[in-house]
Amino acid sequence: MTGNGRKGCDLQGALRQVFAGSIGPLDLLPYNSLVEKMVHLVLEGVPAVPAGAGADLERLRASIENRAADSVRVVVLGGGTGLSNVIGGDSRRDDWPAAPFQGLKKIFPATVSVVCVTDDGGSTGELLKDLPLIGIGDLRHVLLSSVQERRLAHRYGLGWEESFRVVDTLHRLFNYRFMAPPESVEAIAAAIAGFDRLPEGLREGLYRLLVVLFTEKELRGLWRRNHCLGNLLLAAAIHLSCPWGCLGPGREIPPEAVTGGIRLLCSLLGTADNAVLPCTTTPARLKILYANGVLASGEYKSSLARRNCPVDRVFVEYAAEPRVPDGVIAAIREADLVVMAPGSLYTSLIPVLQLAEIAEAIRANRQAVKVLVANLWVQKGETDLVGDDPQRRFHVSDLVKSYQRNIPGGVAGLFDKIMAVSLRNIPGSVLQNYAIEGKVPIYLDREELIGMGFVPVEARIFSENQLAGRGALQHDPASLARALHTIWALREYFPADIRGRLPEEAPFQPPAAGVALLPCERHAVFREHTARICGDAGIANRLLDICWFHQDILAEHLDRVDAIRIVAEESWSRCQKWDNIFSFYEPESRAIVIRSDVAIDSNRFEIGFLIALGQSLLGDYAARKELQPVTVGDHERGKIYLLELRPEGERNCFFTAAELRRYLHLARMNDADGEPLLFTRLINAGEGFTPPGLLFGMMYAWYLDNRFTAYMEYKMAIARNRVSDLIPEQQRTACRRREMIDFFRTVVFRQNILPGA
Repeated sequence: MTGNGRKGCDLQGALRQVFAGSIGPLDLLPYNSLVEKMVHLVLEGVPAVPAGAGADLERLRASIENRAADSVRVVVLGGGTGLSNVIGGDSRRDDWPAAPFQGLKKIFPATVSVVCVTDDGGSTGELLKDLPLIGIGDLRHVLLSSVQERRLAHRYGLGWEESFRVVDTLHRLFNYRFMAPPESVEAIAAAIAGFDRLPEGLREGLYRLLVVLFTEKELRGLWRRNHCLGNLLLAAAIHLSCPWGCLGPGREIPPEAVTGGIRLLCSLLGTADNAVLPCTTTPARLKILYANGVLASGEYKSSLARRNCPVDRVFVEYAAEPRVPDGVIAAIREADLVVMAPGSLYTSLIPVLQLAEIAEAIRANRQAVKVLVANLWVQKGETDLVGDDPQRRFHVSDLVKSYQRNIPGGVAGLFDKIMAVSLRNIPGSVLQNYAIEGKVPIYLDREELIGMGFVPVEARIFSENQLAGRGALQHDPASLARALHTIWALREYFPADIRGRLPEEAPFQPPAAGVALLPCERHAVFREHTARICGDAGIANRLLDICWFHQDILAEHLDRVDAIRIVAEESWSRCQKWDNIFSFYEPESRAIVIRSDVAIDSNRFEIGFLIALGQSLLGDYAARKELQPVTVGDHERGKIYLLELRPEGERNCFFTAAELRRYLHLARMNDADGEPLLFTRLINAGEGFTPPGLLFGMMYAWYLDNRFTAYMEYKMAIARNRVSDLIPEQQRTACRRREMIDFFRTVVFRQNILPGA
């Protein structure tokens, strides 16, 4: 590690100077802790103080800033946007080429990024439909942000201005999105301004990757989907790195091909060979368990989810035993500074730290400075509700508690310093405007963190330019890098023995590696099913998109559907006595029937299809359904609903006899004495009633996505609320709702393994 020579002595001398006297220059700086004072001094300069004190502070500031860090080994972990912004700015932004060489990579050139690979949205999700890849979108994002001016200039013999022009072209190339298949490599080159003026070696390397995309049969089909060109370039690089020279559906990609493809692009872009690494080379899928018992799959879907209850647990399902690249473990073991980048709480850092090899390597490294950079904003669907008190706002300590709850072994040894954005100098009008948009900061609760054993470091690490220009509040790469450099420089001045009490949580043990289909295999299976069900290619593609988005739908759920039938409004004859849902499953024809006005609206079509698909799981279970009046004297006092089941050997149903009986009991159907196939339900006069078949379809749709089913959301709300013990019936209802959710999770969607179970 550098910094132990003359410049280290300068820092010690400067500190001794400012500590001299009963009231020293440091007392003129805000904050109480030495480190926060130093970070403030470095970022905001010397305040207006007496001349002598100002000179001492300026000397101290210079001694910190001049502390050499070229050979300091840094590892940063996280997801796409937050991680790339820390490394070198958000490379997807239009204004990124104006300042592309800032951030951690400028101060700490020996920086390694360890990237989460559970992304399955956008162009990455489209790639997963065709290739057995990990999620590479965040890797592409971080790769571009990692370009270093010094390396780029040295590799291609560039001057300062030339380096900026090259990065501007790379920015255009990697973020280029095409809406129609390009005709040729030449057409792409012509569409990217400056491509023909790239340095020869860089231009030829990129041209070669483009040629691979047009000539290799495993990759040519990728052009039919809307993609970010940078993702395709990375896929082509991985293809070239395969030992057998091909990359296609159904083939396992060797780990060395993934890391080799990334190294190929690193070399072209002017970064260190191992500057960017995936946390694992094994395809993975994120799963989120909500406090009400619903378990949902998919990172992209989780970002859109509004389950109206807190997230309880998060874990990752792997296609095989997860493999962590050797370079990741080696980098962590040798690191002098380990940084957990800000980002989506449950979808960026936790999946990385759930890999036991990575977490244990961080804990085993006792010489490194370990810093968590706290998120700035509450995120809808993730951090907008707090588990222990849904009424209060999310605090930084809640981030730590979530990590403690979701990382095997908790957070002990992973980090002890927490850097948070200071909101002191942000105009109230800015925060008010964000609040109107539903965005609320994550507040720093200093004393709570100290009590848990962490050192909070509050600093002005937001972008002044973005705040002044766009009114946007976000982390500033340059300020954040300087603040982290200050923390590293002052590492010996932190408390030597930090004690605190972490919250006690139930032991977390992620499920063993799964045997789930690869995304591309799953897509192929559902493509066959939807094509079989519907000869209309347009409707078949809509069904395929729905099944792809809702990853918890099983292929077996489509076994009882042979057709989709669209019926004109004037021909719709189904009785709507119980509902206004214009779709249903017809067991006689094994068809899902949808009214034409529903079919033309994408949202209504989706919810209509899901409800009918859920009903199809019951199949032809019912031999008879009747609603008979209940009279006392001459007055009707209610009705009784009779449901007679087909004999088990004669019914075509997704469920066993025991599972079907369990569901009917949850739907409040009662056994009839002496008649094992007959179930009844008494309905009081004026009481609403949802038949068990319709209830099942609506519950199926609600479990997958509660955005479209307000009725079920209302009924199931009690499962997430605190229930008074004063009203036994309320307790029974809440218990029944939770049991219904458990039934759907474990039986309908076969999500039998939960973390910690």
